[in-house]
Amino acid sequence: MSTHFFGEGNIGSVPEFKEFNNRNDEPRRLLRLNIYFDNPVPVKDGFEDRGGFWAPVEIWHRDAERWSNLYRKGMRVLVEGRTVKEEWEDAEENARVTFKIEARRVGILPYRLENVTLSSKPASTDNHDAA
Repeated sequence: MSTHFFGEGNIGSVPEFKEFNNRNDEPRRLLRLNIYFDNPVPVKDGFEDRGGFWAPVEIWHRDAERWSNLYRKGMRVLVEGRTVKEEWEDAEENARVTFKIEARRVGILPYRLENVTLSSKPASTDNHDAA
């Protein structure tokens, strides 16, 4: 089961990069972000979070290693992708269900940023979506 997802949240831990062998082809690269998607509701003196949730966000792309140095814990991001239901058993053999997000795009929002530095060479535009 999967469905379209679009949400805003904060990266809650250091991004995790993994690389997997793909026989003789280029290895598959995964960047996993643990994100808290909040539900801010306006109150008298600011905002209150009502009913947010944590979700693992996976980015499969050849640039995942480079991006692992870009994303930081605490950064505010906008995620577009799809939710995927994963069924598994815990150590006591109880049936469990987890939802993860397979991201197509993860945009950095300007909150908490001190500066932005652009590279002198534009990134390749041949494939911006996850591989």
